[in-house]
Amino acid sequence: MISSDSALQIISDAIANQSRPPVQDWQPAHTRDSDIRIARNGDWYYRESRIDRLRMVKLFSSVLRVDDGQMYLVTPQERLSIDVEDAPFTAVLLEQHTAQNNCALVFTTNIGDRVIADKDHPITVRYAEPGGEPTPYVLVRDQLQALISRPVYYQLADLMHERDGVLGVESCGEFMPLSESYD
Repeated sequence: MISSDSALQIISDAIANQSRPPVQDWQPAHTRDSDIRIARNGDWYYRESRIDRLRMVKLFSSVLRVDDGQMYLVTPQERLSIDVEDAPFTAVLLEQHTAQNNCALVFTTNIGDRVIADKDHPITVRYAEPGGEPTPYVLVRDQLQALISRPVYYQLADLMHERDGVLGVESCGEFMPLSESYD
């Protein structure tokens, strides 16, 4: 059996060793619109037909970039704007690992990417209006977030504790608020 310390190290190493195209370095000369849309649930569509090939979605997601608030698929030659209803990814699985009295929350996205919630990959919550329904996210990379699915959010709710009048969770030594202040 793998210890939690070892499992977390294996996950951390796998994340660190992921190879992605250097989209931030590319400065394409052409920009145009595409007929690609990412639905709120994380499904990808081309001309309103769902893209069912996970390998294709993974390939597209590897070249995502946000420029001035707009999401693009980027190649060295061109940028294709895409419509994203909420976030480009959905967090569909949560694992909790405890190592050396420190908790780490590991999310898996709808395309199989894993991210450890920490200072550089925080969990955030937005509210459409004060006291309204929470919409939680985890930062996957760069400016790309994953909407935390309702079942995963319920798992987070089970892990919440109060700090200074705010309910939240801890991961990798960082407290991440999940509620509005109730002072």
